[in-house]
Amino acid sequence: MKKFNTYFVDIDGTIFKYRKFETYMESPVEVIESTKSFLIEKKKEGHMIILTTARPKSMVVHTEWELQTNDIPYDNLLMGIERGPRYLINDMDPNNPGERAIGINLERDKGYEKI
Repeated sequence: MKKFNTYFVDIDGTIFKYRKFETYMESPVEVIESTKSFLIEKKKEGHMIILTTARPKSMVVHTEWELQTNDIPYDNLLMGIERGPRYLINDMDPNNPGERAIGINLERDKGYEKI
């Protein structure tokens, strides 16, 4: 049985060009196409996409609208997380060597480039 990956992806500065919270409702969203293409590719391959954001939960309807309007694929949306560094902690399978928690840091507003 094939195992699929889970991608935790931040929204602002990664999928959409960065905007300040107070401007979200008035300013148009700018999609970072390289990240959108990456997400579409991963979703087609069957992987899970969990979007994360420090946007307050009160902005869920607006955030979902921006994502849907711009055809951003995702499985779950996690809102209201802290703005500080994010840590992914996972166990390693003793029968299948290799790291199972991988972090990728992108330069803000530059999008995803294949590594």
